[in-house]
Amino acid sequence: MNTSTTNLYKRLLIIDDDLEDQEIFMEALKEVNASISCYSANTGEDAFRQLETNFTVLPDLIFLDLNMPKLNGKQVLKEIKKNPKLLNIPVIMYSTSFAPRDIEEIGQLGAVHHLLKPSRFDDLCSALKQILALDWNKEN
Repeated sequence: MNTSTTNLYKRLLIIDDDLEDQEIFMEALKEVNASISCYSANTGEDAFRQLETNFTVLPDLIFLDLNMPKLNGKQVLKEIKKNPKLLNIPVIMYSTSFAPRDIEEIGQLGAVHHLLKPSRFDDLCSALKQILALDWNKEN
């Protein structure tokens, strides 16, 4: 595993309906690498609105919650991978739990990784360090 300190990612988008989880994620990201900008969306619809209108430069990496109301994470992932403008952005699924069938399905839909939401802040920081050290645009 390449764990160089090279900053591969400058902009992240987290899509999660839980505002507290978004805040914790952003705090952990600041702890890990304060130079990375992180944007958030509360719903899949909000994310698509932002991706289509607010971003002059698209995110380098998307963290996507699996369980959300209306459009769930799998549906959002499917739409991201259908959009020629977005399909090359690596997507990491992010959830409190994954059933084996979820892991298989999100892999088939194009997610590059899945991250179980850690219960401890330090564990989230460690997980983010590992994830951000890898080049998800290449096969790992």
